[in-house]
This record gives sequence, C-alpha cells and structure tokens, in this order.
Amino acid sequence: MTAPLPNRHTRTAIIDRTRVIIDYRTGSTTVLTGTALARWLDALEQSAAPAPVAVQASAISWGTSESAACLPLLPRPPWRWALAAGVLLLCTLGVRQFGSRGTRFGRLVRLAEAGRNLPPPPREQAALAVRSVRWVARFLPARVACLEESTAASLLLACRGRGGAWRHGIATDPIRLHAWICDIHARPVEEPDQTDDYTPLNTPAATAKRHR
Repeated sequence: MTAPLPNRHTRTAIIDRTRVIIDYRTGSTTVLTGTALARWLDALEQSAAPAPVAVQASAISWGTSESAACLPLLPRPPWRWALAAGVLLLCTLGVRQFGSRGTRFGRLVRLAEAGRNLPPPPREQAALAVRSVRWVARFLPARVACLEESTAASLLLACRGRGGAWRHGIATDPIRLHAWICDIHARPVEEPDQTDDYTPLNTPAATAKRHR
C-alpha cells in the first residue's frame, strides 16, 4: 500500500530515520522506514506539503513507566461543572458511536477543536474541567480514554468561553500517541510528568490558522 502524502488532514513527525504520518480525518497512522521511506520522500518532492514536526527521542524506557496501581480519589466538582461535564461527555460518546467507523477519530478531533478561536484557559479552570470529566466518567459504563476525556474537557471549557486547550501528540520508545488539555501557558494539566515526553502534532491554533 502506498503511504499517503501529507495534506491538510495529516501531520508528519520526524523521528530519527523514521516518518510517522497521522491522518486526523480517519485516525490512521503510517510508520515509514527504509526503502518505503525513500520512495515516499521521492514522491514528496513533487508535492506542496505542510512542514513536518521534528520529535526528539525520549530517554530509553523499554516502553514502561511507573503508574498508580489504583485510580486516585477525585473530589466531587461543583454540581454545575459536574452536570455540564456529564452532558458533554455523553455528547462526545454519542458523536463517537453514531456515524461511520472510518471517520470516528476525525469527528472527535473536530469536536475537540470547537473552541479554537477562544482565549486559552487559566490553569485552575483547565484543571477543574479535566477533573470534572474524569469524575463523571467513573459513573459511566463506557470506554473513556484520553481522546474522549480531552474532547469533553475541551467542550466544557468552550462552554465557559475558553478554548485552544486541546493537544494531540506523539512520543517515542515506543512510538505512542496521547491527547491532553493545556493551560494558558501550554503546560499539560492534571497529567503525569511523562506527558512532557510528547511533542504536540495537532493543536486548535494550527487548525485555526489553516482555516483562515
């Protein structure tokens, strides 16, 4: 199968002698090395492509890191935040489930970018949004991973007049993807220290710039 050339729906990460192409419309991820990468680079010279993002290799961990053995206790957020988080998380899960499976990832990405033109949130407000979504998610019999969680938190912030907080990025050793929420200083909120290993590939600010 021929690797896709970069377009407005994709982001390309440079990791040493490897290219990782993520299609934010379908969620497909392509890793190119060796001769496949050489052929792709030859074809790339004939096209106008967005600039790739250089990803610095993180320290060798053999794909492991320390994590809590149980879920931390979460204090109940204010009721108005909890109710809004519940509604928006159900909305996020509904958007994920209803529609073509092939564009499920893209639908959630567009939802997460809904408040891209709003001012970024202060750290306390961003943290409260994330904690509210996580608190509600524990009562739902449904899969809520980082993409669904960060999307719902982004929507919650947008309802409060704040946006541009959603991030999706890549880390190495092994190559892995993650979505999270940032504060006004672009620092991850309510995230472990390992989130600093991720290089953002897709941000609402970049999307807003492409839509101008």
